[in-house]
Amino acid sequence: MRHTDERTDIERFLWGEVILVGLLGSALALFLTKPELQSSYHLPSLRLVLMTLYAVGGGLVALLSASRFSAEGRRFDLFLCGGFFTTSASWAAFAVAPAASGASRPGTETWAGLGGMLLGWVLLALAPVVRGRVENRRTALVDLLVALVFALALLWGAAHALGVSAPRPDDVHGRGHLLTASLALLALVNLVTVVGFGNRFRLHREDLDRWLALGGTLMLFASLYLVFTPRVSTSEVSQGDFLRLLAYCVLLVGVWRAIRSTEFRRAVAEERARVAREIHDGLAQYLFAVTAHVSMLEAGADQAETLPRLKEAALAAQQEARFAVLALSSAAGSAPFDAALRRYVDLLTADGGLEVELEIDAGVRLAPDEQIEVFRIVQEGLSNTRRHAGARRAWLTIGRRGVDRLVTLYDDGEGFEEPSDDAGQGLRNMRQRAAAIGGAFSLRSAPGRGTALEVVLRP
Repeated sequence: MRHTDERTDIERFLWGEVILVGLLGSALALFLTKPELQSSYHLPSLRLVLMTLYAVGGGLVALLSASRFSAEGRRFDLFLCGGFFTTSASWAAFAVAPAASGASRPGTETWAGLGGMLLGWVLLALAPVVRGRVENRRTALVDLLVALVFALALLWGAAHALGVSAPRPDDVHGRGHLLTASLALLALVNLVTVVGFGNRFRLHREDLDRWLALGGTLMLFASLYLVFTPRVSTSEVSQGDFLRLLAYCVLLVGVWRAIRSTEFRRAVAEERARVAREIHDGLAQYLFAVTAHVSMLEAGADQAETLPRLKEAALAAQQEARFAVLALSSAAGSAPFDAALRRYVDLLTADGGLEVELEIDAGVRLAPDEQIEVFRIVQEGLSNTRRHAGARRAWLTIGRRGVDRLVTLYDDGEGFEEPSDDAGQGLRNMRQRAAAIGGAFSLRSAPGRGTALEVVLRP
């Protein structure tokens, strides 16, 4: 079934690319056969807006790629960030800034900007084939961006020093052999990029590659439009400009989806680490005690003294396992939170050592991450009440106070002096759990007056 699903994904991707290329190719053919469609429009303000959107769009894609690189450290994301940063900086430095300031040097800006575009898309064409991860992520990212800024400065200096002029506007369609060849080279690099991301999607089934291939296809045809009608003026708008804008929109959507997927994978990894910590701090300790007592029996220890302790440790391990299952099933949504909490309280009070009055407002809703943390806070609080407070009764309430959701736990125990910030590990864990879900944790106690625990959750 998995093989069938993967083949279906590839077929959908290929058919989508075929249809898109067919539509864009038909439009390009119509464009070439109808000379009247090849005219551009003198709209300086719109051209400036479009160039600004290109710079902003490329910058946002670079920023999102840098965010993914910071989270996962993959060289693939580093090259994506570098490529889109270069194209964005080229638009900003060689097109937007001169047009906005009025201090334009058409020849220098044209060739420097085209060189920056080629450099950026070469990095993007290399991204699908790079492998591995980077250990020192921040240093690698900063070094790459500094190197690219230096490269763009060299391009500007070279274009200015060579004094290569832009093709004359009175030339036929503004054509210049060198400009046309350069734009054709850019289109070729776009094509290599599309093929690279398409092949990477075939190999890895990563959703981002599908979107990058789609955006690259749009960018390819935007470059092809310019090959046949190269425009060097910053005041002219043609059909290819709108394709380029659409390409940046597609790329933004794809990278944003990838960021969300990365956050989900990170949350899964954090949840796995948390479960491992829970097992280590809870169940593993009781199982270690069971193993230790069995070893003592094997070594010839007094059975009358050791067996009761072994039984106590085994029962504690069994109870901890039940608590863990209840907590995890509640957080995963496979068991209602209130039902899991009531079952936990029933288990805790089964021997009559503590009486707990539980009240849950049916209108209070807890998110999955809040459920697991609240469950563990309540578990820690009731465990402390049972073992250390000398309490006979406790009152646990989950309800509202104004717009806030509130979790409160009171007991009639012995109480204690106000704890310091470096109090026990259990109290620190409860504070950390509350902070993890954006809640405010407070604990009040006084000798002979019991203890009150309160967690105020975000509205």
